[in-house]
This record gives sequence, C-alpha cells and structure tokens, in this order.
Amino acid sequence: MRRIAGLLVAPLLLLSAVACGSDDKASDSASSKNGFPAITAGAKFGEKPTLSKGEGDPPKELKTDVISEGDGAKLKNGDAIQVNYLGQAWDSTKPFDNSFDRKQPFDLTLGAGMVIQGWDKGLVGQKVGSRVELVIPPELGYGEQGQGDIKPNATLVFVVDILKATQIPASAKGTEVAQDNTDLPKVGVKTDGKAPTVTIPKGDPPKKLVSNYVLESDGEVVKESDSVVVNYVGMIWKGAKEFDNTYTTGKTQTFPLSQVTLKGLKNGLIDKKVGSRVLLVIPPDQAFGDQQQQAIPKNSTLVFAVDILAKV
Repeated sequence: MRRIAGLLVAPLLLLSAVACGSDDKASDSASSKNGFPAITAGAKFGEKPTLSKGEGDPPKELKTDVISEGDGAKLKNGDAIQVNYLGQAWDSTKPFDNSFDRKQPFDLTLGAGMVIQGWDKGLVGQKVGSRVELVIPPELGYGEQGQGDIKPNATLVFVVDILKATQIPASAKGTEVAQDNTDLPKVGVKTDGKAPTVTIPKGDPPKKLVSNYVLESDGEVVKESDSVVVNYVGMIWKGAKEFDNTYTTGKTQTFPLSQVTLKGLKNGLIDKKVGSRVLLVIPPDQAFGDQQQQAIPKNSTLVFAVDILAKV
C-alpha cells in the first residue's frame, strides 16, 4: 500500500519539494565557529540569520551546535513541534529556503519521517526555545538525487529556532456518539492506539460531505488556521478498499489545514474538537474528482476515520 499523505496537502520544504530559493545572499566570509558556518547577522533567537559559507571540507557525520539554549522541555520522537528555519548548502552563500520571510513557522511530527533524517536525528533532545545549527551530510539529507535548488550530494546547513512542542496522545478519547444511520460507515471506538475498524455498507454513498463524531472530546475547536496532528485510516467506498493507514507505520501526520488540498478533509475537520475521533465521507467533488490518484480510481467516494490528536 503506497502512502498518499503527500497528495492531501500542498508540498512543503523537506516533505517532497523545496520551496523557491531565497534572494538573500549570505556572507561570503569563510568565518566559522567550532567547524560550523558562522552566523554573521541575526544571531538571536527569532531573528532571521545570515550564514557564512562553510570552510574547507564539510564533516562526514551529522553535527549539532546549540547556539542558544531554551528552558523548555526536551524534544522526543512523536512530539508535534513548530520551528522557524533557514537552510543553505555548505558551499553556498545563498539560502535555498527559509520560513522567516514567509512569516509562517513549519509544523512537523518529530521522528515521523516527514522531514529529512538529519532533522529527525538532530533535533531530538534539544529544548524548546533553543536555536540550533545543524550540519547534515548528504546521506541524511537529499543524497545523490538532490532536490530542487539543492545539488546532488550536498551537505546542508540549517539554523533552526524551536518555537514549541506538544506531546501527542496515542489515541482519541471522548464520549461515544451513536452511529445509528445504517447508510453510513461504522467506525470502531477502541482507544488502544491501534487503527479503528471501519465497516462500509453495501449501498450507494452519500452525495454530500459527512463529518460525524465517533468519539467526542471536550478539547479546543479546530480552526482553519491551525495545524492538526492526526492518525487516520483512508478507504475507498466502492469495494471497501483501504488505501492509506498511518497507524501501521506508527507515525502520525501533521497537516496545516490552510494547505490541505483535499477539500472534504479540510472542511470535515474544521470546527471539530481536538481529541475526538471523526468519520468523514468525502464525495468525489470534494476529493480527487475525475482524476485517478495512485490506487484511488477517478470519481471515488473516500472514507476516513480520523483521530484528531493535537493542534499546533
């Protein structure tokens, strides 16, 4: 079963495509600190940094330098975190991307494989409120293939500000809501962290979006401006075929709702409460329409059972 998470949201840096390169030029100085390219301007947490070019041959292994240490909790795999960053190749004076100019921090689940390995490995154990510099060898970055403006076998340098982190529960929890409409799929209510069962009826699917609580929590209401951390099972109504399942990988997904391209998924989660389990039945006009997507035939009605674990 192929993962389709990348089809649900617009591509982000470190997920599947590098955003357009920055026009800002870094310092041409060969200055460095402890073998790391030096920050020549904007050194404080929260400021957009300017990086010098790397000096000499880059290190062969992952290097992490804590520029300023925060006083928050240490990051663990499975945490939903929010960061600002600037990325630059070791041998370049020009950043290939940064979130500071966009004024939109980047959200991810640490250790979930959403980002290059150098991030997942280099950020674990760092404290919220810290600014760290990462030097990432090619095998923990984009390797031999490169990516966008990033050349093959490039060593990457990132300055990362860790803004916040949220611990993610294993499952949705809440009050069971009656599932008494026999024309709709029925979703299991176990809260053991495993994928809930989804039973799809034999009849025709509804023509309009369905977004119903299965377990209703008392958490905060999700807004369009939020990023949500979810686990989900995705199925095709016709044939009751599963096409995606985050539970099988043990890795949650973090979606900035403003960038979700699957209209029914976005609309179905807005105004639902964090901590809840939700059934979504998405008609073709709010799914992929007349376009086939990997294992999903065109004009398919999709069914999702979604645990809204957190928002960041």
